[in-house]
Amino acid sequence: MSFIPKRQVYRANLFLVVIIFMTACSNHKIEKLERAFYFWKSNSSLSANELQRCDSLAVKKIYIKFFEVNFNKNRGNFPEAKTEWWGRYDETNKGKEVVPTVYLRNIVFLQSSKEDLDVLADNVNFLISKIQNEKFAEGILVNEFQMDCDWTLKSRDNYFYFLKKLKVISGKKISCTLRLYPFKYRDKMGIPPVDKVMLMCYNLLNPIENPNKNTILDLQELKEYLKASEKYPLHLDVVLPVYAWAQVYHNELFSEVIYSNFKNLKSILKEEKPFWYNVTKDTSINSTYLRVGDKIKYEAMNVKKLSEAIGLLKKYIDFDEMATVALFHLDENQLNNYSNEELTSIYTDFGK
Repeated sequence: MSFIPKRQVYRANLFLVVIIFMTACSNHKIEKLERAFYFWKSNSSLSANELQRCDSLAVKKIYIKFFEVNFNKNRGNFPEAKTEWWGRYDETNKGKEVVPTVYLRNIVFLQSSKEDLDVLADNVNFLISKIQNEKFAEGILVNEFQMDCDWTLKSRDNYFYFLKKLKVISGKKISCTLRLYPFKYRDKMGIPPVDKVMLMCYNLLNPIENPNKNTILDLQELKEYLKASEKYPLHLDVVLPVYAWAQVYHNELFSEVIYSNFKNLKSILKEEKPFWYNVTKDTSINSTYLRVGDKIKYEAMNVKKLSEAIGLLKKYIDFDEMATVALFHLDENQLNNYSNEELTSIYTDFGK
């Protein structure tokens, strides 16, 4: 056996420690993961199939969009796009935590005074409580309200003021969604005054301005936004997309988006290049009339791409020991593209 100097042994051990440290830092897994879904439809209640999917996946937390808030000069701030409820959210769903979620358009905070925002906070709390009392059976848990707004530098101060007011008025935990831009540029955009944030890892790019990319989730774009120097100063949960969409173009101009019935849609499409298809037959899909020559940009997710996204999230984000992972969104038509095993793997990948 040859003799190895102590200095070389020390260097070897130090090198090993550095490697172990770097490996550990590049895999911030979530030890205790809470599975969740978003429910974002305005024209229907949760279906029996959607609730069954939650049960099969052991999902006990659902973020439900209760309504949206918009602004115009005649009405000021007003609620719209309220979720329809066909009957009560009843005893069969006991044990599932509901997080009432409200989408507030940025114009609300660009046009409102502090007095307007005081009234808005009171009205949002009142309307959430009214829906809860009318539609939720006793035993349905509501511990948290979540606000969803694409705030900007100009609207930031008003939005943060509103969040503080809502916290005081409601007495609830308040969370808010966090886009990737304010996540990365936190010094510039500020830290919202809430109990925790939900990092929205989808819709990273403008579909019109990025015709050759998957704008639902582009991995290179995600990676660039995740490169932050320090841990985010609030508890951070995360949501990933499990939906597809088809953007319709008439005469080269964007017209509308199709969100379902993709099997029938694909039967009349011919691929032109990645993401892009030509309509080969006049037909109607979900009340959208398509003509020969129309173009469709079809974007979708798959488990492989989502697994790669999770790898980036674990590499760059230092998650707390316990965190919520949500999927967007709970729609039986969209979820038909995934088996229970595939959806389960999305959740479990965060713990590996």
